[in-house]
Amino acid sequence: MEFKPANNIQDLQYFGEFGGVNPSISDSSTYTFLKAKTMFDTFEGNTDGCYLYSRHTSPSNLYLGEALAAMEGTETANVTASGMGAITPTILQICGAGDHIVSSRTIYGGTYAFLKNFTPRLNIETSFVDITKIDLVEAAINRNTKMIYCESVSNPLLEVADIKALSQLAKKHNLKLVVDNTFSPLSISPAQLGADVVIHSLTKFINGSSDTMGGVVCGTSEFVNSLKSVIDGASMLLGASMDSLRSASILKNMRTLHIRMKQHSKNAMYLAEKLENDGVKTVYPGLQSHPSHEVFKSMMNNEYGFGGMLTIDAGSLEKANELMELMQERNIGYLAVSLGFYKTLFSAPGTSTSSEIPLDEQKEMGLSDGLIRFSIGLDNDIERTYHMMKECMLEVGVLQMASV
Repeated sequence: MEFKPANNIQDLQYFGEFGGVNPSISDSSTYTFLKAKTMFDTFEGNTDGCYLYSRHTSPSNLYLGEALAAMEGTETANVTASGMGAITPTILQICGAGDHIVSSRTIYGGTYAFLKNFTPRLNIETSFVDITKIDLVEAAINRNTKMIYCESVSNPLLEVADIKALSQLAKKHNLKLVVDNTFSPLSISPAQLGADVVIHSLTKFINGSSDTMGGVVCGTSEFVNSLKSVIDGASMLLGASMDSLRSASILKNMRTLHIRMKQHSKNAMYLAEKLENDGVKTVYPGLQSHPSHEVFKSMMNNEYGFGGMLTIDAGSLEKANELMELMQERNIGYLAVSLGFYKTLFSAPGTSTSSEIPLDEQKEMGLSDGLIRFSIGLDNDIERTYHMMKECMLEVGVLQMASV
């Protein structure tokens, strides 16, 4: 039966305390108990439906977590204060001293820095591989490996992970497959393809208004409850908890996610085809020229397209910076990191979101100085946007008149 993530979100029905169409916001950091034994039982993890302390969870956070679990088709979910607040506890809940991780070489710079520079302090080692080559992934697995970590669509090179194949490999070796799906909500549903844990930075497309941070871990009840354990849960003890006001805001924005993702994808596809036709070096999973185009097609929920992220190569960092400054001056978008905003955002990842990766490793993975990452906005007239971008590219010399 075809998986319908937007239907799952739509089918959730919540009433506010006084019959409001939005659920009431739980504006409390702590909760009362009528009986002392109930408090004891709650600390022991033996009581369902009781709220203890908002670092553990709150009604507002549970509403949002339920919606996100419905979207991914997992048993449950735990929301956090940021994307990294979801990623780091997940890794530390699964892995301990002496363990090993196989990770995609192209991942968000913060995740890379955590795996490369921080977890070795805890005697957790990581091998970084080309996640698109299953044989290399398997070759990197050793007797201490506990996890395969990847992004559905990688940041910033837009490499596409074959989640079905990685899931089969993980099961073969008794490993957990953890997938960051931040770049492709609704378009790809990793849990339906065999992923054990699905992570999102809610800061990006899911919230969609660049006004708050948030993260989520979607998985089995057993795993998510282990994260929230007051005894040894990484989310509980590291404290990256979401505020109830923020979770209520994100839940409202989730109701329009399906509309927004369709428009992001439609606009990105239009621009990618036009720019590639003009001779600009363009990477977008929806293009036939993308090496993993067919892999993406085999995994996608068709109506949501190939996502809102694309890259171009301006040839040099100087040209990239000149082009981005001009595009911002012409009000095409903002020279800013992050993604999923209603307005187009662009940045040079090598000197921003991937700057944690050493230059020699950037070159090895194909991250060039002139790479510009675009999060394409919700522009109503994308043809107008394209002509404005093209004028900027001609003006700074990224495009030559004779070639277009």
